[in-house]
This record gives sequence, C-alpha cells and structure tokens, in this order.
Amino acid sequence: MPVFDFSSNPKEESAAPASVTYTIFRTDRHTPSPEYPILVLDNSACQWPHHSIGIFLNPAKETAFAFEGPGEKRKADILSLDARFVHLLKWLGENHIHVRLSGENRPEGYAVYRIREMAFGKGDKLSAEDGFLQFMIERLLASDAPAEEALTEEEIEAGGDDMRLTSLQSITDFITCAGGTLPDEIRLWARRNLAVARSHEVTPEERRHAQRALSIMMNIQWKHATFPPIDPQEARRILDEELYGMERVKQRIIETIIQINRTHTLPAYGLLLVGPAGTGKSQVAYAVAHILKLPWTTLDMSSINDPEQLTGSSRIYANAKPGIIMEAFAMAGESNLVFIINELDKAASGKGNGNPADVLLTLLDNLGFTDNYIECMIPTSGVYPIATANDKSQISAPLMSRFAVIELPDYTPEEKKIIFSRFALPKVLSRMGMAEHECRVTEDGLDAVIASCKDTTGIRDVEQAAEHLAANALYQIEAGGLEEVVFNAAAVNALLED
Repeated sequence: MPVFDFSSNPKEESAAPASVTYTIFRTDRHTPSPEYPILVLDNSACQWPHHSIGIFLNPAKETAFAFEGPGEKRKADILSLDARFVHLLKWLGENHIHVRLSGENRPEGYAVYRIREMAFGKGDKLSAEDGFLQFMIERLLASDAPAEEALTEEEIEAGGDDMRLTSLQSITDFITCAGGTLPDEIRLWARRNLAVARSHEVTPEERRHAQRALSIMMNIQWKHATFPPIDPQEARRILDEELYGMERVKQRIIETIIQINRTHTLPAYGLLLVGPAGTGKSQVAYAVAHILKLPWTTLDMSSINDPEQLTGSSRIYANAKPGIIMEAFAMAGESNLVFIINELDKAASGKGNGNPADVLLTLLDNLGFTDNYIECMIPTSGVYPIATANDKSQISAPLMSRFAVIELPDYTPEEKKIIFSRFALPKVLSRMGMAEHECRVTEDGLDAVIASCKDTTGIRDVEQAAEHLAANALYQIEAGGLEEVVFNAAAVNALLED
C-alpha cells in the first residue's frame, strides 16, 4: 500500500516522460523459447550475440537495453514484451542490475528467452540475488497474463484514497494542512497525542501506541453529518430488486428516505429488522446502505462475548489494540457509514464484565463513542445503525428503545412459488450458463418444490432446491445428450426426497 509521507523527498522528474517503445503481448505459455520469447529487442542496426551482457535502462527515462561489448556500449529499444514481465523489467532497470540475456536473432528482432543476473566481474552470479531473479521468473511464467484493463502503476499511485498517513512527519503536516476541516475535539486530541509520540519522557511503548492511534484517526475522513436528497423512486427500484413482496417493509424504508430528504440528517433511531431466518433481513440492510450511498460494515454479535472486544483495550497493556467498532471506522475510511449489527438477540453476556450488547447504547444515541485505546470521543452523528434479530424478546429494553422495529414476516407458499419461478431458478440458470428451456418445472413440480420446504422459514431452501434442479438438469444434458429437462412432481420428489 502506498504511504503518504510528506517527509520523503519528491522524485526527480525528467524533462519529458519517456515514450514506451514496446508493445505488450499476452501469453500463458510457461516455457519461453526463441519462438515464444519473454521480450524482443531491436536488431535492425546490429545482430546481437546469443549470450549478451548489459543492463535494462530505467523505463522512466528510456525503454531499452544497453549492451556492454568489448570497449563499447550500444542500446537497443525493446520492441515487444510479455505482459507478465513489465514490472520485473522496471525493477531491473531502476536498480541497475547487470544481466546476461540468452536470445536469438529473428526477423522480428532479438528474441530473448532467458535472463540471468551477472556478478560484478561479469561472471555468472549463483548467489541469492540470482536465485531471487530466477524464482521471480519462474513464478511469472507460471502465472496468467494480467487483464488488459488492469490499472497502470501511475494510475494506482494517482489514487489519493489509497494513501496512508503513517510517519509522524506526515501526520504532523496533515494536521497543519487540515486545520479547521478536522472536528475541534479531534484536532485537540491529535495535538496531545502528537506531543506524546514525540516525547522522550515516556516509554517507547507509549510513543508507539500514540503514533498508531494517530495513524488510525487521521486516515479517517471526518465528514459533516448532512446528507444530500435521495430519489425515492430509485430507492424503491433497489428494494424491488432485492425483495419480492413485503410492501409494509418497503413502505417503512421509503418513509425513512423521505425524512432524510426533508431534514438532511439521519433519523434519531436506527432500524431493527426482526424475522425468521432466511427472510431477507441482511438483504434489506445492504439495500439501505446502497440507497444511502454510504460505506457499510458488519458486526456479528453472536461472536462477541466480552465488551472489551467492542470498546478496545487500554494503552497500559503492551498488546493493546482498538475495539471492533473503531476498526470498522478505520476500514470504512470515513465517519459516515451504515453499521449493520447482525444477530443482536444472540449477544452473549460478558464474563463478569457486563453485556456486550449494552456497549452499543452510546453508539446508537449518536452522541459519540469512546474507544479505550483511542481515548477520544468519536463523533457518531453520521452513523446509521441497522440491526437484525430472530427473536426481539431476547433484546434488552434499553437497546430496543434505540430502534424503530420492522417485522419481516415469513413468505407464504404462493410467494415462495413466485420467488422460485421468477427469481431463484432464472438466477441459477444464468450463473450456470444454461438457457431457460433447458430446465423447466411443471406446475405440479413447482408445488412439490414448495411442499419440500414447508417445514422451513425463509427462502434459503427454495434457492437450494433451484440449485439442485438446475445442476441435475445440466448433468442430464451433458451426460445424456438431452436438449432439455422437464421436472414434474414425481421427478422433483425423487430428486429432493433426501
């Protein structure tokens, strides 16, 4: 990952960027040869020896190879290059590594099929350095060619969102340049921790923790909790794509969207989606995040058994670290996000330290959250919590009071039929590359599918049945030479009775 560090010296730029003389070719051949080389050099002015010594030039200045002959040096442009070796040649050129090429003069140029590193005295280098080069060449030859749309190094480096503040100098310069764009409490906190990180009156451990906390906090984009209008019709379209039916659920979400449009702020209460397993609670949560155009993060409460996992540990411990909530902010990279809390009703009581679920109260109040490691009040007014639960009776009253509860009922048999025929089966057929006529289910076969799922909630079994039928149809078509497979009730029962 590129590091954003103001302390580093800027790279010297050439007067004009080097023009690339070669074209990229893509191949998946694992063994190079003169007919299928790694690269081709220009030999129109001179026929090069079978074994040639020299260096690749820095591609930022010139895309060529400098041959070192007796008493003279001559250059040859690179005409074509295996796409897998672009970065390796760049590394060889930037580090001025002497190599010996093995190649053959052909009509298209000097075809290079082997590269070895040379010792200072121009002899074969059998040290670890050449071992590394041969290791890399073998790995690259065993790899597939990169896709054409892969980003170039320059495009990757131009993406400021991938930069990270890590050094004290870069953090210091960032705080100075950011000025009032940082919230007041965070700017003051940063200056205090910066003093600790630079102080020689504290232990190295304290300085390390202060610098780590600063890096986490300064790499988060602290935004104002004001939200632009959202198109209700677009929101409805997204919900219809994710859920069939459930009109009351969709209506409640659209009401929330309209409220945001009027106030430009998030509602005072998050959403608690309650319903049987498989009814689409998680899909609703992801759809809301999509509608709000916010990054989202998930927290699985069934795996949390200690409040400290959420609040982080104090810096007095050598192995101290932030809590999961703070890590979620760091992963999202900004302060406005959708916080999806899965299985809120399965939060276990802590081992004498309280209930982990109750730690969420301050996060849900949108008043701010304090992490024991960061030691700063984190603004949470831009956090929209969405929780899921199977049984709301297992959730404490204080926690329930922070949510607007939306009940997701189970699907009726008629709804499951429509979901199977219109959504589940076509989706599976598309993924398997099958046409719709290759796998058809009769009306009585559809009844048999739904009957096989009568003892389960949600639509997961319906989706699994569609997968099973499509896979069996594909097997019969490929193995039996059939053009299509039709499943009636007897065929469905025979296939799904297990």
